Amino acid sequence: MHETTLILIEVGALLLGMSLLGRLAIRIGISPIPFYLVVGLLFGEGGILPLDASEDFFQVGSEIGVILLLALLGLEYTAQELLTNLRQARTAGLIDGLFNALPGALLALILGWGPVAAVALAGVTWVSSSGVVAKLLRDLGRLSNRETPVVLAILVIEDLAMAFYLPILAALVVGVSLLQGAITVAVAVGVVAIILYIALRHGSVISRIFTPEHPEPLLLGVLGLTMLVAGLAAEVNVSSAVGAFLVGIAVSGRVAQRASQVLTPLRDLFAAVFFVFFGLTTDASELVSMLVPAALLAVATMATKVASGYIAARRAGIGVPGRWRTGLALTPRGEFSIVIAGLALSAGVEPRLAPLATAYVLITVVVGPFLARIPDTAWFKEAVRRRRGPAVVG
Repeated sequence: MHETTLILIEVGALLLGMSLLGRLAIRIGISPIPFYLVVGLLFGEGGILPLDASEDFFQVGSEIGVILLLALLGLEYTAQELLTNLRQARTAGLIDGLFNALPGALLALILGWGPVAAVALAGVTWVSSSGVVAKLLRDLGRLSNRETPVVLAILVIEDLAMAFYLPILAALVVGVSLLQGAITVAVAVGVVAIILYIALRHGSVISRIFTPEHPEPLLLGVLGLTMLVAGLAAEVNVSSAVGAFLVGIAVSGRVAQRASQVLTPLRDLFAAVFFVFFGLTTDASELVSMLVPAALLAVATMATKVASGYIAARRAGIGVPGRWRTGLALTPRGEFSIVIAGLALSAGVEPRLAPLATAYVLITVVVGPFLARIPDTAWFKEAVRRRRGPAVVG
């Protein structure tokens, strides 16, 4: 069979299967991410039927998926909103980082994987899934709740922290010297600072390049700028995902709103491809051996995420029910965790890190949405009332 024909068959079959699994995920009320990861595991290395012909397609598609995930997230905020949230919730962000990064780092050191793997696994356990959490808030009707700005502030701080964390991790996994690493990180941080400055001071100029009235030129223009900046960022050892995120922040007003609308279908397609590709490149035969440490890590870090979210909401003056809603809503990990593990895997840091991260994300993405619903149950509300009295305000 001709190679092109085989690629079309493999890609078409996978996309059709992913569509059916996505509908199943919607029906049972969870994120489709774990289903996409499982599809990749089934048809990747060590799976039941490895697919080789379409691997290059999924590799390129996965890169575009990460870029679009972060670009669309950036379009949700202006540079000023980003800085305001950072100032208001910096202490909560620090607590969030310490509580949730340390367990991952400790597990990597206990397993004997070394300091670089410890830094990578710390990032895997630190960052909540912005996509899953945002979907949870919409599905549960909490967008107007008093605690929602706290949740969003923590997500923004985590995303902004990734702009500095990812270049540092990239320098570490490459194994450059201390001086080279310092130069790489300095350049990366400088680039991030410059892009943030341009977004804050000249975002309106960038937005005027595009017209919101015509969807086709808008789609091509914003997508082109995003991929261009992402590629240039990667060239100077800043994550392409971070470059895309900062482009999203730089675009504002009606252009940002329309760009988000026209890019969303593309993001959904290539983000799904990204998760499938991560599963394809993960050895499924090693996943079983990582289930126990992944489960223990998930239990520990979901508890620390609930604690850090609870503290952040309490500092913001939110009532007890809202504090629990904040912490429990933040438990799922997803996009960034897989991105970080993928970066470490591509550099050959620790081959067992990928199956551990995959199992870990699967557990948190499946369990997290159920945990987020607990504060809405009658028994939980009654327990809070008995403990705190009838005058509790959420």
